[in-house]
Amino acid sequence: MTNTDLALSLLTRGTEEILLESELAERLKSGKRLRVKAGFDPTAPDLHLGHTVLINKLRQFQDLGHEVVFLIGDFTGMIGDPTGKNATRPPLTRDEVIENARTYEQQIFKILDPEKTLVMFNSSWMGEMNAADMIHLASKHTVARMLERDDFRQRYTSGQPIAIHEFLYPLVQGYDSVALKADVELGGTDQKFNMLVGRELQKHHGQPPQIVFTLPILEGTDGVNKMSKSLGNYIGINEPPDEMFGKLMSISDGMMWRYLELLSFEDMHTIEKWRREVDQGLNPRDIKVRLAMEIVARFHGDKAAEAAHAAFVARFQRGEMPQDIPERELPSATGSMSISHVLKGSGLTSSTSEAMRLIKQGGVRIDGERAVDPTLEISAGKTHIFQVGKRKFARVRVVRKDA
Repeated sequence: MTNTDLALSLLTRGTEEILLESELAERLKSGKRLRVKAGFDPTAPDLHLGHTVLINKLRQFQDLGHEVVFLIGDFTGMIGDPTGKNATRPPLTRDEVIENARTYEQQIFKILDPEKTLVMFNSSWMGEMNAADMIHLASKHTVARMLERDDFRQRYTSGQPIAIHEFLYPLVQGYDSVALKADVELGGTDQKFNMLVGRELQKHHGQPPQIVFTLPILEGTDGVNKMSKSLGNYIGINEPPDEMFGKLMSISDGMMWRYLELLSFEDMHTIEKWRREVDQGLNPRDIKVRLAMEIVARFHGDKAAEAAHAAFVARFQRGEMPQDIPERELPSATGSMSISHVLKGSGLTSSTSEAMRLIKQGGVRIDGERAVDPTLEISAGKTHIFQVGKRKFARVRVVRKDA
C-alpha cells in the first residue's frame, strides 16, 4: 500500500461519511499539510467518551503531520446551537462560555499533542464583524436552503417558532471555515448541514471547499441512546479510574466492538483478530478488559489502569468491597431515618423516589444483604455499608441531631 492508501485507511476508519473522499485522496497525494478544523461549543464543562470520537480523529490527522485547529465556539455558544432542538435554545452568558472553554482546553490535551494543536476562539473574527458585515454574510444563503435542514423543517411544519438568530448559527459556523481557510472539517452526523454551509461559503470567497467528515454519535453505556450526561449513560474523561473502568466493563458484548472501533487506538487488524478469537470461544470479557485498560490509561496513566483493573477483579470477581468507601454521617432529629432518605442523603441516589424504585428492583444492599423493604428505618448509632448497583458504595451512620 502507498502512504496515501495507508493514510486513507486510518482516516476513514469509524467515519460515517466523507464529502468528498476523492478530494481527500487528491489532497493527501499532493503532500500538502492540511488544516483540519473541529469546533466545540462550550455548552458544558465536562467531556465524555462520546466527544472523544471526534478528538481521536483529530489526533490521527495530527499523527500524519497535519495541522489541527481545535476551535472553541465562544461566539456561536452565545447564539445556542439549534441542531436537533424542537425549541429555541437559551444562549449562554459570556461568563459561562469562558469558564467552560477553560475546562475544554485542560481536557483535550489528554488526547491531542499540545505542541501540535492550535486552539482558537471564533470570537476572534466574529467579534470584529459589524452589522453590515453580518447582513452581507446572511445574503449568502436563502431561507429555502435553511429549511432543508431537518430540525428547522420539522419545527416550521409543526408550527414551532424559529428565531431569526438561529438561522445565523450555520452561517457563523460556515464562516469559521472561511476565516481559518480550513481544508477539512470534522463533526458529528448532526452537523452535516452546517459543515456543508462552510463548503458553500468557501466557494463564495474563492477558497477550495473543505472536505467534510461526519462521525457517528456514540451510544452510551445503555447501548441505545446517545451518550449524554443528562441521560446518565455517559463515561466522563475526568471520572475516577475505578468508575471509568467499571462503566466500560458494563457495556454489552456487542457494543464492545463499536467502542473498540471508535475509541481504541488499536489497529483494525488486531481488533478483527480479537473478534475471531471470541468467535472461537474466547470470553468477550477478556477483550473488554483490554479496552477498559487502554481507555483508563489514556486519561489516568498505566498505573491507575492497573489499579482499577485489580480493584474491579477484587470487587466483582471475588465479591470483595472496595477499600476506599466514602463515609457519611446523616443527622436525624427522631433517632432514625428511612432507607430512601439515607440513600439520597449519602449521594447514592439522586432522589428518594429513585431509591425506592431501586430497592423494589433489588438493586440495593445493606452490609452485603439485599434490601427488600423500601419503608425500612435505619436507626441512629450504628454504621452500615450501603451499596447501589455494582459500583456505588457508602459507609453511613445516622446520628441524632442533639448527639
